[in-house]
Amino acid sequence: MNAPNFDAVSDEPLYNIGMVSRMTGVPVATLRVWERRYGFPTAHRTPGGHRLVSEREVIRLRWVKARVDEGMQTGQAIRALHHMEQEGRFPDMMPAPTASVRASVLNPSFATFRERLTELLLSNELQLADQLLGEVLTLYSLEDLILEVVSPSLSDIGQAWEEGRISVATEHLGSNFLRNHLLVWMGTGPQTFENVPPIILTCAPEEWHEGSLMSLGVLLRRRRWPVAYLGQNVPLYDVGVLARQMKSPAVIFVAMLNASARALIDWPRHFPDAVTTGRPLIGFGGQAFNLSPDLRQQVPGVFLGETLREGVEKIDSLLHTMLMPNN
Repeated sequence: MNAPNFDAVSDEPLYNIGMVSRMTGVPVATLRVWERRYGFPTAHRTPGGHRLVSEREVIRLRWVKARVDEGMQTGQAIRALHHMEQEGRFPDMMPAPTASVRASVLNPSFATFRERLTELLLSNELQLADQLLGEVLTLYSLEDLILEVVSPSLSDIGQAWEEGRISVATEHLGSNFLRNHLLVWMGTGPQTFENVPPIILTCAPEEWHEGSLMSLGVLLRRRRWPVAYLGQNVPLYDVGVLARQMKSPAVIFVAMLNASARALIDWPRHFPDAVTTGRPLIGFGGQAFNLSPDLRQQVPGVFLGETLREGVEKIDSLLHTMLMPNN
C-alpha cells in the first residue's frame, strides 16, 4: 500500500478513546498517561467531556507505538515525531489493514463492509463491530461509511427482526450501537455556518423509526449546517412552536409508515408562516413516500427524494439558495 498524503488526512475528531485503543493497539490507560504526561495525542473534548481523536492523530499514534515496540522510550519517540513534523516530513507508514478490511477493499461496492458489520451486530460482537467501523474510517469518508454501510446495516437489522431471525434484545442492541455512533458523529463535526439557526430534524407524529433521520443529521453536520435533532414521534404543534422560537430556516420530517406520512398533511395548520412566506422550508421523505408515491402529492412541502443521498443533496442545495444566494 502506498504511503498516505499526510496533509490530506482529516483533523476532524471522530474516534472515541476506546476505538483509538483498538485501532492502534495502545491500551486506554496508556493513552491517558501519554496525554497527561506528554500532551500526546491531541484530543478534542465534546461538551459532555468525552475525548475524540482525529484520523491524523491515529496515524501519529501508530508511528509512535511502532517506535516504542522497537525499543525506543516513549518520550524519545514523541520528540522524534515532533522533530520530523517540524522539518515537514512524516514517515512513509500506514499499517496494513486487517483481513476484514483487505477483503472489503477488493470489493468496491461496500457490500462486504455492510455484510460484515451486520453479521457482527447480529452476533452481538460489539467490540469487533466498533473496530470494523474504525478501520473503514481509515480508508473512506464518514459520509461514505454512513450512506453505504451504517444506514443499510440499520435496515438489515430491522428486517432480520421483522422476519423473526433475531430477538428483540439483539435488534435493540445492534440498532442502539449504531444509533449511539450516529449521535456522537452528529454532535461533532466542522464548524457550522455563522448566524444560521439550526435546521430541525424530526420524525412525523407516531413515527418511531429514526435511523435515517439520525444519518441525515450527521450528513448535514458534515456540510456545516447546524441541526436540532428531535427524534421520534413529535406532535406537529410542538414542532411548530419550537421552529418559531428557534427561527429555524427549515424543518425536515421523516415518515416510514403510511399513517405517519398522512399525519403530515396537516402540518400547514401549525406552520402558518411557512404557508405565507415559505419560511421555514418544510421538507419530507422516508420509506412511506417511496412505497406509496401518491402521498408525495398529498403532503404539502418539498419531497426530498427516494434516497438518503438525494435528500442530503437537495436540502443542502435549497438551504444554500435560501440563505447564501450569492455564494
